[in-house]
Amino acid sequence: MKDLFTDEIHLNLPSSDIIYYPNFMDKKEADDSFRTLREKIPWQQDDITVFGKTYAQPRLTALYGNNGKSYSYSKLVMTPHRFTPELLKIKDKVETVAGVIFTTCLLNLYRNGQDSNGWHADNEKELGENPIIASVTLGQERFFHLKHKSDKSLKQKILLQNGSLLLMRGSTQKHWLHQIPKTAKIIDERINLTFRIII
Repeated sequence: MKDLFTDEIHLNLPSSDIIYYPNFMDKKEADDSFRTLREKIPWQQDDITVFGKTYAQPRLTALYGNNGKSYSYSKLVMTPHRFTPELLKIKDKVETVAGVIFTTCLLNLYRNGQDSNGWHADNEKELGENPIIASVTLGQERFFHLKHKSDKSLKQKILLQNGSLLLMRGSTQKHWLHQIPKTAKIIDERINLTFRIII
């Protein structure tokens, strides 16, 4: 396997700092992590409110952290579980690449192509001024879309592979929105770990 510090792709989008590591984990490590987390995480489906409408999130989630601080989005408040040994192992590996210590991990389980995550930015106030988000994909690869908030001509699509890491830093969340869109294809499950710092 290539050294993961050299096997990286810089997206080079304006007003952003986004790096993609396609081989962050080898296939065996990624597959083993997926199976463990799929079985052991207490997945839940919460209601969220978007533009005044409340509906069940089109995915399952769980929140883990080491400082006891909750995380809020779309009028939903999540209270963290304590990190498991399996999550701490992945967290340490992510922190080696990112160069920061994360406090929190929001996990998403996409059960099929109809599970999704609509256009949004990770810019909640508890994440601070220029949040760093580290996103690990396990299981089914899914397309990740980006679009600039003010210049509609600026957009990007990247296929997030099993065992990959996507790192978003700097002013990315100020200027860009992202989503995991639905797909009509018959696909397998994907677990997404999004590490962040809640202050």
